[in-house]
Amino acid sequence: MKNIRCGFVLLAAVLCLAASSYAQEQKFAELGDFKLVGGETLKNCRIGYRTFGKMNADRSNIVVFPTWAGGTTEELKDNVGGGKLINDTDYYVVLIDALSNGVSSSPSNSSAQPHMKFPKIAVRDMVNTEHELLTRTLGIKHVKAVMGISMGGMQTFQWIVSYPDFMDKGIPIVGSPHVAPYDVVMWRINIDAIEGSVEWHHGDYTENPAKLVHFEIGELMLQTPAEYNRTHTRAQVLEALKKAETDKAEDANDTIRQSEAMIALDVADVYDGSMERAAAAVKAKVFVVVAKQDHTVTPQPARNFAQLLHAQMLELESDCGHLAPGCEGTKLAAALSDFLQK
Repeated sequence: MKNIRCGFVLLAAVLCLAASSYAQEQKFAELGDFKLVGGETLKNCRIGYRTFGKMNADRSNIVVFPTWAGGTTEELKDNVGGGKLINDTDYYVVLIDALSNGVSSSPSNSSAQPHMKFPKIAVRDMVNTEHELLTRTLGIKHVKAVMGISMGGMQTFQWIVSYPDFMDKGIPIVGSPHVAPYDVVMWRINIDAIEGSVEWHHGDYTENPAKLVHFEIGELMLQTPAEYNRTHTRAQVLEALKKAETDKAEDANDTIRQSEAMIALDVADVYDGSMERAAAAVKAKVFVVVAKQDHTVTPQPARNFAQLLHAQMLELESDCGHLAPGCEGTKLAAALSDFLQK
């Protein structure tokens, strides 16, 4: 009897591990033709996602976590688990691939609307498709929280304004409710570098254009000069630049469509640009995280909106710039855990 009982325990453990592994696999929701806020239709829309942890009986532990610019849930999953940003022991975490990230519907993978035939999207379109995934595919009508980093933070700001009754809490991390003038110029550099390349061919390229410039821009945007010089040697940088010329890079058309969406972001667009009215629509408790020395998504618009929301706020102080959430990960994880438990 003891051996049989042990066998059942071992079998249960194996099945649990297998189920957990399966839950973390890449999955897709097929949304069909999806009407975009700009008026165009995204044909055969599909949204990628992964789930972690277990939903509790009253479904009160669901956390939604969309991807950053160019990021995928394959990369984002490194932020889920014990001691990380969100613990899947306590929460059922739904990671979502944002439109135009190369996994969900994107210029690089659409057969119906390939390359620059892929319609322009808005951050609100990302959020609308995510809402459709959650409600229609997963049957989720309300969540504990929506959170995100960078463009994921932008989506979080849009979520709390567009769907105020859908979540109890919102946690935008180094995101923005509308990108600042400096940010507009920075994101335009990426687009201009691609479209100015001789390999561009109006998006119908055979070799990804401006790979090296895209890499260089990213290196300058993401950290401060002090942190970059502290963590890199000249030899490392020269080797990295050489490697970037041949490495596989994020698809340029995907980059353009996401960059355009971030540049155009304004969570108050349906309120005639009034951030006060947009803030008044928010019902969730909000925890806004900014990085003081962020040169990618400069923090003042998020600070201003946090003030209108009377939101809790954390300002990361390190020299890491936009990468401060990683550099100050322990501090941030503790703060997020405390906020979610309140």
